Amino acid sequence: MMKLAIFSTAVATTAAFAPSNSPRVGANLRMSEEESNAQQPDFSPAEINAFSESSTENSAGAAAINGWVADESLPCFGLPGAIAPTGFFDPLGFAQKGISLNEVKRNREAEVMHGRVAMVAAVGYLAGESISGPFSIVGPANDQLQQMPAPAFALLTVTIAAMELKRATIGWVEPDFGSWSKTLWKLRDNYYPGDVGFDPLGLKPTDAEEFANMQTREIQNGRLAMIGVAGMCAQELVNHRSIMETLTFYQKVYSGV
Repeated sequence: MMKLAIFSTAVATTAAFAPSNSPRVGANLRMSEEESNAQQPDFSPAEINAFSESSTENSAGAAAINGWVADESLPCFGLPGAIAPTGFFDPLGFAQKGISLNEVKRNREAEVMHGRVAMVAAVGYLAGESISGPFSIVGPANDQLQQMPAPAFALLTVTIAAMELKRATIGWVEPDFGSWSKTLWKLRDNYYPGDVGFDPLGLKPTDAEEFANMQTREIQNGRLAMIGVAGMCAQELVNHRSIMETLTFYQKVYSGV
């Protein structure tokens, strides 16, 4: 039953986003030479060049967000993240029609960042319970935080707060206290969800397609990690054993030892 519940939760919480291709229909308008001359405004060559350069810059700026251009006709505005067999799967409607671009980006930001924390936590659960820490902390990972000395715990808290504040200054619009409703929870237009500029190993691809594929892999692994860490935490709250102790215990149970 536990495995069935975890599998059901995995399917229900996987909100994948897949871009889809939509045909474009063009219309040809024919005008007589007199109508064309009568309706066509006169622009100087300098004005035409300025307009052309402006259009090019706008197009390049829109596509410069890691190769992604928001398209409201696509699910989740075309953000990557879907794989077979679910494809675009959004039963709770977090990316349904009518949801604003800012809200979709904010939901994706939350998903990516929580997925990264969960991936680190999954490794931390196993490593922290297998290796003795610098403060002789032992036991299940759920019980290790309260074993930290007060100065170390305070330093950890300040570090996390500083990292979150730095992320907020990168991705979020500065608050306008005179009209707070316009800037509350608003991300910058040129900010890609989760891209805070931290890439010490240089793993970020420069090609748009490769970046989208890497984003899909990261999101999918992050979703799995969130479910896995939730299971680890719940298991340790129930039996107060470490992960490996629980595996050994059930191995003996099912072996008839």
